[in-house]
Amino acid sequence: MTRIVTVEGARRYDVIIGRGLQDELVAAVPERAAKVAILHAPVFNDLVGDLSEQLRDAGHATIDIELPDAESAKTSQTATACWDALGAAGFTRTDCIVSLGGGATTDLAGFVAATWLRGIDVVHAPTTMLAMVDAAVGGKTGINTTAGKNLVGSIHPPRAVICDLDLLGSLPRADLAAGFAEVVKAGFIADTTILDIVEADAAAALDPDGDVIEDLVERAVRVKAAVVADDLTESVERVLGREILNYGHTLGHAIEKVGDYSWRHGDAISVGMVYAAALSVAGGGLTDDDLRRTREILVSLGLPVDYPEPHHWPQLLDAMRIDKKARGATLRFIVLDGFGRPALLAGPSDEELAEAFREVS
Repeated sequence: MTRIVTVEGARRYDVIIGRGLQDELVAAVPERAAKVAILHAPVFNDLVGDLSEQLRDAGHATIDIELPDAESAKTSQTATACWDALGAAGFTRTDCIVSLGGGATTDLAGFVAATWLRGIDVVHAPTTMLAMVDAAVGGKTGINTTAGKNLVGSIHPPRAVICDLDLLGSLPRADLAAGFAEVVKAGFIADTTILDIVEADAAAALDPDGDVIEDLVERAVRVKAAVVADDLTESVERVLGREILNYGHTLGHAIEKVGDYSWRHGDAISVGMVYAAALSVAGGGLTDDDLRRTREILVSLGLPVDYPEPHHWPQLLDAMRIDKKARGATLRFIVLDGFGRPALLAGPSDEELAEAFREVS
């Protein structure tokens, strides 16, 4: 059964969730697009051939742009190469980009679409759990710099997001599990039924061919869709809003940067969520039992809950201070006043930060 989640806002679009959705992907490309660029991870060369043939049958000329793998795609050099390819192919404002890959692919392809001729259509076909429930939905695009992750980017909502769950079957188990960090994040900040489903049977949740995963993907997408419809741009004037989606991400992004992006995003966010839960306990929002439950849920999915190199704490702290969620010299963390009740912690002391870090080190 195909499920549809509509993301409301100034640029309304659908997230289509189901199996065998290549026809829906082709149909999502606007008829006016004379040319379509498929930006994809290297592993999808065979799939790109089939997709190109279908797009040509539908009347679109296609170009194939293979991207570097994973986070190595998200550089200014890769973006420049994509712009050069679009220019050489004569792409105009009515043409379209299709992304095919994980979160790094959708981030980069969205950024290229946002910046080419000040914005052309992009259709995302995420191929990982992480991309389906997070990166492809919401319109955030970006690339990394030496200063940090996603510090350069824009907001550019896609024309559509096509989540073909059949693509999850080819994922390595560790990559599938890493994507579940963003699923349970949605449970921690909003839909606590997600936590109940995972606790009832984590193995069933992780089965890429089962029915449970369809429900979890839909629930996680609905959480993000509701948040971004209310606060598309993460306005600095809002006390809370889209910022709640950053639960676990302040330390998580620092772990990625200090580790030179050798960590899977979801693994880093998992440790970051334990850290945020520890800050929540210190502030009285969560109990020690809640912290223990947080750890148990993440461990049941095969996610890490501890950081193995505590001597990197000074570098992690420095990285958090230039995180894009900071406001001036003030560090900001999303914490919880109970599961499903996010709150803001602004300006914790260095002692409070270090004490919480002991919970994950």
